[in-house]
This record gives sequence, C-alpha cells and structure tokens, in this order.
Amino acid sequence: MEDDKFGYHWEEEIKQAVQKYERMRRNNEKYFFDVIEFESIIDYYIDNNNSVKAFEAATLASQQHPNSVSIQLRKARVLLDKGRAVETLKMLRKLENIEPGNHEVYIVKGTALGMLGDIQGARKMFDFALTLDSDETENILFSIVTVLQNLNYYEQMIPYMLKLIEMEPDFKAHLYDLAYAYEKIENYNYSIIYYLKYLEEEPFSDSAWYNLGIIYNKLDQSDKALGAYDFALAINSQNTFALFNKGNILSNLERYADAIPVYLEYLENEPDSFEAMTYLGECYEKINDYVMSRKYYQDAIDLAPEYADPWFGLGVIELNSGNVADSLIFFRKAVRLDDENPEYWYLLGKAHYIKRELKSAMSCFREALKIDTYYDEAWADLGRIILKENLAVKAIPYFEHAYQVTGNIAGINYLLAACYLQVSESEKAFRHLSLALESGKDYFREYSDLFPKEILTRKINKLLKNQGLIL
Repeated sequence: MEDDKFGYHWEEEIKQAVQKYERMRRNNEKYFFDVIEFESIIDYYIDNNNSVKAFEAATLASQQHPNSVSIQLRKARVLLDKGRAVETLKMLRKLENIEPGNHEVYIVKGTALGMLGDIQGARKMFDFALTLDSDETENILFSIVTVLQNLNYYEQMIPYMLKLIEMEPDFKAHLYDLAYAYEKIENYNYSIIYYLKYLEEEPFSDSAWYNLGIIYNKLDQSDKALGAYDFALAINSQNTFALFNKGNILSNLERYADAIPVYLEYLENEPDSFEAMTYLGECYEKINDYVMSRKYYQDAIDLAPEYADPWFGLGVIELNSGNVADSLIFFRKAVRLDDENPEYWYLLGKAHYIKRELKSAMSCFREALKIDTYYDEAWADLGRIILKENLAVKAIPYFEHAYQVTGNIAGINYLLAACYLQVSESEKAFRHLSLALESGKDYFREYSDLFPKEILTRKINKLLKNQGLIL
C-alpha cells in the first residue's frame, strides 16, 4: 500500500509540474523549476512522443541548469529523436569531461554513432559503458539492446542480448526479442529454437506462434507453418495476419478448396481487402467455379480499379472459357497497369497466338523474356511459333544475340538447338542441346515437342538416351 501511495503521489507531482510548465508557456511567463521537476517534464513529453515540447522543455531546462548532466543528457536524447546526431556528439564531449564515469553519457554517445552508421564506434562506447557500473549491468545491457534494436542492428544486438538473458533468466520477453533478432538476420534455425523456448514459458503468445509460422513458411515447411498459424488463431481468432498467411499457404499448396473458407473468414474481418478478394477469386477459378471467381475479381476491381491482378484473373477465366477476344481486353488492361509482370505478357502473347496474331504473340513473349530470362514457357512457345512458321533461319541471329546477353540458361539453349536442328546444322544443335541439358535437364519436357524424332541425328538421339530422355 505504501508503494501505491508513493506511486500515486509521484504521478500527481509530475502532473502538477507539467501543468505549471504549460501554464507558464501559455501565459508567456517565466517560472523556476528545479532539476527533478524539469526531468519529469521532459520525460513526460518523451514518453508521449511529443518531441517538439520535449525539446522546448530541455532547452529551457539547460538554460536554468547549465551544469546539470541529467538535463543535458535528456536534451541530447531529444536531439537524437530529431535526427541531430552530430550536434549531440558535440554536447556529449563536454559531458564526458564533466562526468567521465557516467555510463549514460556513453550509451547516448553510442546511440549517436550508431545513427551515423559507425556501428564499431557505437559498440566501443557500449562496451565501455558496461565497465563503469557493475551494479547497473542489467540496466545498461537493456539500454544497449533497446538502442540496437531500434536502429535495426540485430546482428550486433545478439551478443548483448545473450548476456542479458544470462543475468535475467526469469525475464522471458528476452527470449522473444532474441528469437526476433535471429529472424531478422535470417538465422532461422536459431530463431526457431528461441521462439520455442519462449513458447515453453508463454504458450499463449499468438504473436510468437505467428512469427514461427512465417519462419516455417520461409523454410518451405508448410505443415509446420500451418500448425503454427492454427495455434495463433486458437489463441487469438482476430489475428487476421495469421488468417491471411494461412490462406496463402493453402493456396500455394494448391489446396484451393481449403483456402476458400480461410479467405472468407479473413474478409469478414477485413472487408476492404482487395488482395484477399483477388486471391479468393483465383481459388474459385482453380476449382472451375467461374461464377464465384468473376464475382470476387469484380469486387476487387470495384475497390481498387488500378490493381492489375483481378483484371488478369478475369483474362484467365475468359481464356480458359474459350473467349479469346474477351481475354485480350482483360490482359491488355493488366499489362497497362503493371508492365513489369512477365506472366501478364506471356498470357497476352498466348491469347494472340491462339488468334493467329503471330507478330503480336512473339512481341509479347519477348517482353516476358526481357523481364524474366528463365521463363521457360515463353521460350518454348516462342520456339513453337518459329518452327511452325519456318522462321528458324531468320530467328537464329536474334537468338544468338540473346545468348550473348543471357549466357547459358536452359531456355535459349533449347531454342538454339531446335533452330539449328531445323536448318540441319547438327553440330551447333548438339552443342546447344548439351548446354541446355547441363543447366536445365528437368525442363526438357517443356521443350520436347521442338525436337521431333524424324529430324534427330544419331548423336543427339544418343545424348538424349544417355540422359534418360528417350523420345
């Protein structure tokens, strides 16, 4: 009870000091505040993220108490909040001379150096601060890890956090912060270890389960990711991030029927998510429910007409339904909204190809390949047009130039092999087919129809048999 009374009275004193200060500023008067009052006023504004008033109070406080190190340190912290690290360092040099044994001076100096990108200098200051006061080691370590975390120096933060965990093993939140730091530097195995340690102590932390789900998904451990998201949702059914990610994993696993109710639940919580509407539309498209697919694609367009994906989705529906002319309308719209997506260009080219608009089709395939040189479907379809239309002679110089630019990628080598085989230059065909198989044997099936049996040489036949690719 005594502690409660003390806390209450202290809060009242802070409130009165702030009110007195604001009355002075409002009436344009001059009052005197002692150091403790000014400290509480500045801290109040810092805690409430009011850097303007904090700086005003710190400036006035340093005028009334120019020799107070605690006031100067608060002013230095406010300057850092305003991004004025160089000015802060000038202040701290003076404070070092006044109180060379004050660890807070070196924490703030390390913070300023870290903000300026001098992480080695920052660590030197932090390590020196740890030598100055053995009774405050835990607090100093906590200040250091907080600074490094705020500045996104996660790798440098980890050794200090490990020391802090040794000194405060019962403070379980440290395990969470360490797991998060390992996650940020992409050391996922250690991140998982520490999230699981944290969850042994705090099994009802939906954020920890959610973060675990993200990591498992990055490691392509889909079942574990789904399990982690299910735990997060069991603890907090309103964790919409977990819902959305769960739907995405199910969709990526081609479990579209399972993904649909997850996206629907997400939309109940986030009814204006045009991305979720689009993904839901794609799921319905994949199970051939074009009525529902069109509905959600159109809902997404109504909400965000400049978002390209639902326009593309409508194009896919029309193409799959045999309405090629209509699909062209939607694909062109998608390309206009996002001309950096190779899949948009590829399917636009495919629609032109079906309509026998060969020049437009080839142009679209080339655009797709400019964006993604490893787009095997585009290479293969481009090859089919060239071979069907007997354009190999004209195409070879273009592909040779492309080969010089792209280097040894499977797609260009398969096409060059097919073209050279078409014009009876068997040695060049053999060379490029060998290169293609070296870098992309698994993709041969995509290109196999470019190598009809009747034109294969004995040497190429042998090559394919040795690779286990007998036609």
